[in-house]
Formats: sequence, C-alpha cells, structure tokens
Amino acid sequence: MPDRLSGRGVSPGIGVGPVRAIAGAVPEPPAGQRHQGDAGAETRRALDALEAVAADLEERGEKAGGEAKDVLVAQALMARDPGLAELAGQKVAGGSSAARAVYEAFGVFRELLAGAGDYIAARVADLDDIRDRAVAVLLGVPMPGVPDSAEPFVLVAPDLAPADTALLDPAKVVGFVTEEGGPTSHTAILARAMGVPAVVACPGCTALAEGTVVLVDGASGEVRPDPPEEEVARARTESAKSAFTATGPGATSDGHAVPLLANVGGPQDVPAALANGAEGVGLFRTEFLFLDRTTPPGEDEQEAAYRAVLAAFPYVVVRTLDAGADKPLAFLAAAEEPNPALGERGLRMSRRHPEVLQAQLRALARAARDLPVELRAMAPMVADAEEAAFFAEACHAAGIAHAGVMIEIPAAALRARDLAAEADFFSVGTNDLAQYAFAADRQVGALGGLQDPWQPALLDLVALAAEGGRPCGVCGEAAGDPALACVLTGLGITSLSMSPPALPAVRTALAAHTADQCRRAASAARTARSAAGARERARAELPGLSALGL
Repeated sequence: MPDRLSGRGVSPGIGVGPVRAIAGAVPEPPAGQRHQGDAGAETRRALDALEAVAADLEERGEKAGGEAKDVLVAQALMARDPGLAELAGQKVAGGSSAARAVYEAFGVFRELLAGAGDYIAARVADLDDIRDRAVAVLLGVPMPGVPDSAEPFVLVAPDLAPADTALLDPAKVVGFVTEEGGPTSHTAILARAMGVPAVVACPGCTALAEGTVVLVDGASGEVRPDPPEEEVARARTESAKSAFTATGPGATSDGHAVPLLANVGGPQDVPAALANGAEGVGLFRTEFLFLDRTTPPGEDEQEAAYRAVLAAFPYVVVRTLDAGADKPLAFLAAAEEPNPALGERGLRMSRRHPEVLQAQLRALARAARDLPVELRAMAPMVADAEEAAFFAEACHAAGIAHAGVMIEIPAAALRARDLAAEADFFSVGTNDLAQYAFAADRQVGALGGLQDPWQPALLDLVALAAEGGRPCGVCGEAAGDPALACVLTGLGITSLSMSPPALPAVRTALAAHTADQCRRAASAARTARSAAGARERARAELPGLSALGL
C-alpha cells in the first residue's frame, strides 16, 4: 500500500479515523434461477420488493430532509418506473425467479438507457443501490449499508449510495473516501451539505484494510494511511480550531464587495444558511415541492413554502422548476427522447407546460408580498435571447420585477450580451456548463477531470458571461472552493452562492486578498493548459491561502 493515495477533494476539512467499509454486499442471484411455476405470485413478489424499496427511500428522505430528500425521492421514482416493472414481469413470465428477474431487469434497463444516451444511465451507484436493495428483500438477506461502530470512522467504498449517505451521523463519520464518483456526484453534494470531509475518484482506496487509520484531506484530495502520530495530532488540532474567522459581508481585503449567498432546497435548509452567515440565497431549488407527485402542488401550498424562505433573507434568487432529464415528473408529459439531457428540460419543459410555470410565478409573487425581500426569479437551461425574453415576460406578467437566466449552456455564455438585452441578471451553473462544454456527463466518475471547474476553457466561458453586461453570480459547486472563489471574483463574478458549510472558508479566503490579487490569479489561471496548471498558477498569486491552510 502506498504511503499516500490521491483523489478529488470534494468537501473540505480534515478527518482522521479507522477505515470502515460498507457492509453486507448483496449476492447476485444465480443465473438460471427459476420460480416454482406460479408466475403471477412471483411477479407480485418482485413488484412488492420494488415498492418496499421505494417506500424505504422516501422514509429515509423525510428523515434526512434538505438536498438528501430530493435525491432519495428521485431514487424512489426510479424504483417505481413502470418500464422496470414491465421488464421484471417479462422475466418472471419466462420462468426466472423474482430475484433473478429484478436483477436482470435492472441490467436491461441500464443497457437500454445507456444505448439511448440517457442522463440517468451514468448514475451507476443510484441504480445499483436500488437493485441491491430489492434483491436483498427478495433473498431475505441484510440490506447493504453503513457499518455500526462505537468510535468515529472513515467510510470507504467503491461508491456511496444516497440512501446510505443521507442518514449518516457526522459525529460518527469523520470522512468519506470513494473509488468512483465526481465533484458533482450525489455523494459529493451530500457530503458538502453535511460538512464531512470527502475524497472521491481515489484509485486503490478500497484495498485499505479494515481498521487502518487514515487521514482524509477533503480539500487537497490526499488520503494518508497510517499517518505518523505528530501528523495526526497536527491535523486534529487544525480541524478542532476555526481558522476561518472572517465575519460580515463577503469582500476582498480592500473592500470590493462579493455577496456570499447560500444554495438551499427548501425551508429546512434556512437554519444552516443563517448559521454560516449567508447574506441571502443565490439558488433556491424549488423541485422539492414537485417531486413524487402525480399532480403539481397548488398555488397556496407553493406560496407557504416559498414564504418560509423569503421571510428569512433580504435577497433571494429562485430557480423555477428544473424538470426533465434526471428529474422526470409524472404530471409533465415529455415526448420520447433519445437523449433527455439534450432534450426538453428546464425552461424548455416549462414552455411545454406554461400553466405550471405561470402558477409557480404567481405563487412566488404572492409569497414575497409585504416582505422586505428582493425576490429574483431565474430560469434554468436558457439557450438564447428569445428564451430569455419569454421568461422575462412571464415574470413581469406575474408581478415579479427581476427576471434572470442561468448560464448553463455554452451558447448562452458565448452570446451573453444578447441575453443581457432581455434578462436583468445571470447566474452561472458551473456543473452543467462544464457538462455541456466538455461533453462529459457530470455523474461519470471516469470523466471527473473534464468536470473540474478549474478547466481553463470553463473559466473562459465564465469570463464571457461576466463580461455580458449584467450582474453575474455563480451558483455551481465551483463557488464553494476558496481558491476558485477568488479567481471567479477576479473574472468579474459579482456574487457567489454555495452549500452553507462552505461559506466561512470562502469568506476568509476573499478577506485575505485584494481585488487586484484576485484579478491576477484569474488571468494566470486562464493562461494554463490544464486544470491542474490553472489551480497552481492561481494559487501562486494568492499567498494568503497557504497561510490559512486552504
């Protein structure tokens, strides 16, 4: 075993503890395993198992709340997919046992999706987890899951299923290390939301022996097996003290204001945002109200949920419903598409169902009435000026004064000045912008290098958006990287929105540098030819980062 392993740091912080692996791998039902002749009863067993898994995922989501709830509800929808049930029934009709039928149905299901280029197909951990849970029910074996431990530990796995990650106790799990995954995988997103140090795409980590003490650096991506005692002591001291002491509004050391905002998924995320000093909300994801429903929520229900967030902050940017692709909704019928990630999602889906968009905008306007909040609405997946104009008109008709667009499609960044004629502000979603710029699905760990937000080509696109003539924030995961936050500021980004636990470190990093240092770091990063080179050149212009341990 090498003395250091390297992966992608996706959730900053230091964790030290013994390795514990995901317990209870579910065995594959034997090939050719057949039922006893009652196909109807065996089909019911298969469907009951899938429904039991879906119900369990929903229950876990309710307990976890926040972003975890959205992820788990989406998984429950996968378990209830009618196509999956039909495939399992066909396998049983051919003589396969319920367990083998479910196992094979998932195999066919994934192959069909992969062949169609479907966005969901890359979510290997999610699909495998649903399959294993259903098979476990049918075989009567324990569910795969997180091991019990009387002491804090580092969880190591090939990948982590959202159902397990969502309910982890941060007091017990001091770090995640996975062999697969990328910076925008569900594991990474949930780890950041929990504030647990995490390293993904770390080759060789699953070979670590159970009980081996490891040091996990969620910023650098380093994993150190059997670290010397003095290194452990230093790491524990650093993790116990708060090095991030900057308070107040986000700003560089010479007073250039950079509002620091929170990404939230609903009212349950408000306390963490306030506790970490968010000046407002830069991305309010509204999907939590729409998931797992056969009809859209009524305007009164929407108004109450929106008001709970709007009442807590002076400034809130709301992303209207981002449905389609990996977030299919039963009440939004979509045409069959060979590649939903490149099809009707985001604003395109809203235009197909304008009554849903109009109801949401009316509910938002009503929710903000009489509150001292600046409400801004923005549309996801906007490609051109015509789409921006459509959304702005819909907002104004509903009584919302500030209408903006997300810059997630390269065409929007390239022609930002055209969109500026119609939109009041921009917000860059770096996760999707990278996905479309590099033709690299954000859920495929093997393509994580192309999803790196330090890629110079991505920085060029962000710069074009910032130069488009409108206030331009970043609400993608890139905003939560302290060094990259300084670079984004240097590119002309006017606000940064991130998971609440990332706010203190970003605030401190900005306060340690001048606006001119940020501009020099941005210029240096754009001269590089690789993500690693961009990071190295930028950090050379930001000397305060090393002093802060960032």
